[in-house]
Amino acid sequence: MNIRFGLAACAALWSAQASALDNVTFGTNWLAEAEHGGYYQAAVDGTYEKYGLNVKILPGGPQANNRLLLITGKIDFYMGGNMIASFTSLEQGVPTLVVAASFQKDPQIFMSHPGQGRDKFEDLKKGPIFVGKELLATAFQWMKTEYGFSESNVKPYNFNPAPFLADKTSSMQGYVTSEPYAVEKQGGFKPNVFLLADYGFDTYSTTIETRIETMQKQPDVVQRFVDASAVGWYNYLYGDNRKANDLIKKENPEMDDAQLAFSIARLKEYGIVDSGDTLTMGLGAMTDARMKSFFDKMVKAGVVKANIDYRKSYTLQFVNKKVGLDLRPKN
Repeated sequence: MNIRFGLAACAALWSAQASALDNVTFGTNWLAEAEHGGYYQAAVDGTYEKYGLNVKILPGGPQANNRLLLITGKIDFYMGGNMIASFTSLEQGVPTLVVAASFQKDPQIFMSHPGQGRDKFEDLKKGPIFVGKELLATAFQWMKTEYGFSESNVKPYNFNPAPFLADKTSSMQGYVTSEPYAVEKQGGFKPNVFLLADYGFDTYSTTIETRIETMQKQPDVVQRFVDASAVGWYNYLYGDNRKANDLIKKENPEMDDAQLAFSIARLKEYGIVDSGDTLTMGLGAMTDARMKSFFDKMVKAGVVKANIDYRKSYTLQFVNKKVGLDLRPKN
């Protein structure tokens, strides 16, 4: 074979293979971090390509509105928060739905100072509690109906731990993967951590959303993206995630190895990604029972209206297929 002809043929084959990949843009809801690790893992280790996808990850952030880009068809998939946003979108007639849940537990927490009479979740009602506007309108309303919390104790949370550190009788909202690390560094102590999911706030989180039109017209693309993302999460949690972390640090220079290591450890410790139904059905799992449970709680708390058909906010078509389950450590 002529060497030049052989090289040209190989180049043509590679080009054909590349062009055969379906181009997909996935918008996240914040800057790159370990909480997005599975998607970055699938991007750097060839998993998305193996599933016939050329995936561009579009980071979110303070100045980004990737949800709007999904709604207007500028991107194909979006990383949602918890199911409250999906219920609200349904109520507003937004044509999107959840196709997978990367987090089985919402990572939202409250923290308190140890040894100050605030060592149980119910103790947090005794003193000042720093809560942001968004959480006040959602999870805190559930805390009021289920545990008797009062807004009279609420102080505004401005994503700065200084007021919490200064007042040992106070508690503060946060994410299990983030704020406790900042408190340990700045305050020099390990705070009590109360994961709301462990007290009954049973929403799915870090969801994968797409437009109803995409789900109907390109179900194969949706399935492959959901499957590849699940495999990415298995490999990120239990495999070699160094290249994914390098990409995360490149995308978000504020990230460092210590923060990433802390976040990954907390994801595992609290079963944020892999727990409950995922142990038998695979990562991304969702069930009708969980959806109904959370919807009923939000109706009771006055967060969402009872007359919406919450079942139209998600589909189980693409999950619970045990994809990647063999990658999970056996012990």
